[in-house]
Amino acid sequence: MGQALLSLEARELLDWNSYNTEDPIEAYTPTPEKLVEPVLPVLPVVPVLPEGDTSRISVDEKAMINCRADLNQLVPLKYDWAWGKYLDGCANHWMPQEVNMTADVALWRAKEGLSDDERRIIMRSLGYFSTADSLVANNLVLGIYRLITNPECRQYLLRQAFEEAIHTHAYQYCIESLGMDEGEVFNMYREVPSVADKAVWSLGHTKDLSDPTFTTGTVETDQTLLRNLIGFYAVTEGIFFYCGFTQILSMGRRNKMTGVAEQFQYILRDESMHLNFGIDVINQIKNENPHLWSADFQAEARQMIKEGTELEIAYAEDTMPRGVLGMNAAIMTE
Repeated sequence: MGQALLSLEARELLDWNSYNTEDPIEAYTPTPEKLVEPVLPVLPVVPVLPEGDTSRISVDEKAMINCRADLNQLVPLKYDWAWGKYLDGCANHWMPQEVNMTADVALWRAKEGLSDDERRIIMRSLGYFSTADSLVANNLVLGIYRLITNPECRQYLLRQAFEEAIHTHAYQYCIESLGMDEGEVFNMYREVPSVADKAVWSLGHTKDLSDPTFTTGTVETDQTLLRNLIGFYAVTEGIFFYCGFTQILSMGRRNKMTGVAEQFQYILRDESMHLNFGIDVINQIKNENPHLWSADFQAEARQMIKEGTELEIAYAEDTMPRGVLGMNAAIMTE
């Protein structure tokens, strides 16, 4: 049956018996001098364990940074809080498409549905967070995972990276559902000063995390990592989320843009855990390496928090030039 479906030409091409064995092309026969024994490269054998070391890993050998123990072995756990956060993150799993955006789309399209100030808040929030969470994911995957030398913490970092991908997906889902100009929204981190200033600060204070040549192991480089982690978790994952999330959740409590607000609520749950995890990591590094937490370094950390707060105040002033949703920039500053 299958043969009948083939054209005559196709059957001829597939008929090996019709091959012309008297083809004038001469078969190539190598002469002895052309025969060369192939030289295969000698590949190094990577041992499963350090050479000569067959001992089991103890909890005391584990460390947050600069650990020389086998990173492939999850147990015994040293930081139970990290494993607990991983389990909690898995239990909190959600996906953007589970949220109904029908009411949001209708309200967004209605001429009198939202005030100009409310629309400004939605646009600014999606504009900042849609690229901020991509920046966060890049730092996690390219740097933090490599530099944190503890398997249970790495397990949570893998979960966090996946959650950041879900958050970026959620912002895109909102932007697409509402029919926004994607080019305008995704380029706010370049074109809108209050958004761009936060992005520039984050990039400048976490640049070592994504540098493939950056390594730890000295006081200077360990402090550089700690500095970047403060900029990453305390500011970018902490302070820079404050104003935008407060605004969107306030809008949801007024029964406006409830689909967007519901997704921001789920994201807030994830991000709160990210922040708590990051602070625990920073404190653990401090506890294990108290010499890093010098008076000068503490002054640097305070200055970073101050700068982040000032940028978030500037963002509040830009997004709320007038009172809206029962809030204003002065209240946010307090």
